[in-house]
Amino acid sequence: MINWIDLHCHLNFLEVTPEQAVSNALACGVNKMITIGTEPDDHKVVFELAHKLAPYVYCTLGVHPHEAIKYNEECEQWMASRFEEPRVVAVGEIGLDYYYDHSPRGQQKKVFRRQLELAQEYSLPVQIHTRDAEKDTIDILKEFNGSIKGVIHCFTGTQELADQALALGLNISISGVVTFKNAHKLRDIVKSLPKDRIHVETDSPFLTPVPFRGKKNEPSFVVKTGEYLANLLDVSVEELAKLTNENTLRIFKKLKE
Repeated sequence: MINWIDLHCHLNFLEVTPEQAVSNALACGVNKMITIGTEPDDHKVVFELAHKLAPYVYCTLGVHPHEAIKYNEECEQWMASRFEEPRVVAVGEIGLDYYYDHSPRGQQKKVFRRQLELAQEYSLPVQIHTRDAEKDTIDILKEFNGSIKGVIHCFTGTQELADQALALGLNISISGVVTFKNAHKLRDIVKSLPKDRIHVETDSPFLTPVPFRGKKNEPSFVVKTGEYLANLLDVSVEELAKLTNENTLRIFKKLKE
């Protein structure tokens, strides 16, 4: 069986239990999953899931731009006290979102910068969310002079964002959006990416890939996104899985442990 890594999922948001999701994933060859922290209220949940469902599940800790108004000293201290734990593999999900503006933009930028500083301090990669905020995302990343490693997760941006992110040392993670009928521009961008800089993810329970549209997404479905990408990039499914796994293990080094 081909092995896969789901770089980004939300096991605590799924319709099925986390245990059932992991069982379904393992049956499809998905043997590593990273479940994502988004705000103070779910940090303990994802942290506990990463330990309870070891060795298959790891986690990130971070505050999503939607929740930037919840970022405070207590939250930061709780995360920082756990960043050196072996099952905490990245700072994330962090970034900017000007589409919904659930938190004021000034606060989003302040919290994004601070969490990038923490990633530097603890030598951790990042998982970045950016929507309708490409210029500010890149401008802030440039302040760190290419010292930040990680991914633009669930990439749906422009060629300019992809090029700038790659130039700054970040990789690009592709979700089920690439399988959508109207995702022509995204597919063109994906074909331009260096193969050693690409990752696959589900962002489950969101963005379910074809042919499972209409169902809630889960980590097992990363296989369909991987198969679609292999066809798009004209490589075998085995090669695509090997490439994306190697890329992920290179950036998210604790997954090797």
